[in-house]
Amino acid sequence: MSMVDIDPPRFQPPRPVAGDDGSRRTVLYGEYTVFSVFQPVFSVSHRRAIGYHASLRARDDTHRHVPSHEVFTQAARRGDLLELGRLAESLHLGNFNAFDSHDEWLFLSLHPAALMDTSYGDALLAALKDIGLPPQRVVLEVPEQAGGETARFTAIVDSLRKSGFLIALDGFGVKHSNIDRVWHLRPDIVTLDRCILQQATEHSHIERVLPRLVSLLHESGQLVLMGGLTTERDALIALECNVDFVQGAYFAQPSVDAVHPQVAASTMDALSAASRERVVARERAQATRLEPYVSGLERAAVRLMEGEALTSATSELLQLADTARCFLLDHAGRQIGDNVVPVVRTSQRAKRFSPLLHSEGASWERRPYFIEALRAPGRVHLTAPYLSINEAHLCVTASIAAQTPFGLQVLCVDINWESTPRRR
Repeated sequence: MSMVDIDPPRFQPPRPVAGDDGSRRTVLYGEYTVFSVFQPVFSVSHRRAIGYHASLRARDDTHRHVPSHEVFTQAARRGDLLELGRLAESLHLGNFNAFDSHDEWLFLSLHPAALMDTSYGDALLAALKDIGLPPQRVVLEVPEQAGGETARFTAIVDSLRKSGFLIALDGFGVKHSNIDRVWHLRPDIVTLDRCILQQATEHSHIERVLPRLVSLLHESGQLVLMGGLTTERDALIALECNVDFVQGAYFAQPSVDAVHPQVAASTMDALSAASRERVVARERAQATRLEPYVSGLERAAVRLMEGEALTSATSELLQLADTARCFLLDHAGRQIGDNVVPVVRTSQRAKRFSPLLHSEGASWERRPYFIEALRAPGRVHLTAPYLSINEAHLCVTASIAAQTPFGLQVLCVDINWESTPRRR
């Protein structure tokens, strides 16, 4: 009979009880032994573990490992879920307290039902007091989808925070996540859901904007953790989007023992070296791709300074494969004349954005390509990839300020950044 089969008549189900396994605490439930494992959470900057995420493992009386969720499924069917859950939480606290740790945090995942229990915080505080562990050492991971938008849920989270616990919003980015949730709950830490990482590994444009999401969370007052990192590519994406904390099998598997500081530091150092190499290679490839546009823009600026019209001065630029448009700004950032586009692109312009195509007289004074060009006349400035308002496509703008017969002007070229880089 499997463990999820209906029990026979007069069957007396086992009750969960506290046990021990050498120096470590366990929970005994019938033939199963449930025990704690801890996966380190690393600080990228500190190059060491700053906390441990507690989770459960289970084995039967033959020491065969079984999925812990099966034990909890059985407990739920028999009405023991709440009791087993409380014992498991006490298990984590006791084992972590006996851990070879110093100031590290203990990350505890909370079930939504526990969060909505107003007595939960008091019970947890009492358990911490019994073992002498301050609440400031505990990070309570609140599921992003828990509690809806109810005032009661927010009040409970606020109460836990005031009691000294740190609050982590877990799983940000899944389903209907939104930044308003972060602003409303004001967590100390936001854990990005693995689905965001998965999408970043599959789509370059998502990988490119991920650092901005992290930056937004930082500006909102949250530290950012990215978990579920299993490969070097996962870890490199995490480093390059400037998260604060990382966690996953790439760094360390869940274990009953603490991670050695030297192992953690060497892993982080090797990853940082790989990241630097990747950044250098990417910048080199980008410079190679942009070089024809930079040199072409410099020559076009010279021709403008000699009095040539925009169309003839930019004729060389317009022949390059990824040129989207050339345009000219005055000293105040106002566009002089309309965009000059390659003939091959004239029929390809997005008709859905036709109200935005003609830009004569438009003001671009707040755009980085105008501001930076004025700061260093005679030098080409390159933007990061961004969404062009003209056709709503990704582009890089190269710009240069030059003194022409008509005064100081800024010559710009939009470079299509959605096409595949071409080999030269």
